[in-house]
Amino acid sequence: MENDKKAYVDLDVWKEARLLANDIYNATKGFPKDELFGLVSQMRRCAVSVPSNIAEGCGRNHPKDSIQFFFVARGSIYELETQLYISFDQNYINETTLKSVLQKIETTRKLLNGFIKYYQQLVK
Repeated sequence: MENDKKAYVDLDVWKEARLLANDIYNATKGFPKDELFGLVSQMRRCAVSVPSNIAEGCGRNHPKDSIQFFFVARGSIYELETQLYISFDQNYINETTLKSVLQKIETTRKLLNGFIKYYQQLVK
């Protein structure tokens, strides 16, 4: 059981998703208080959803089940990306933060897409 637990924390996709979540928490610290239960909460939930669903997918017994969780993680990345743009439009984050986090999102998305393709090959 310990090997299963260790496996996902060693994955580059999970590590990158964890860093992305950390970046989102840091980026949202300075948001207005009236956004605490709005955009801040939503962005943080999305960010946490990515590594959490990767981990849960890795814990499933069948690759087909795992893929479903990886798709949820990917959906959360797209949702988070939109929320990041909205945050920029509202002047809650600056362009430097936007570009930095978008780069992290892109890296995470590419790794996750590759991970999904790998699992899809296991199902065939």
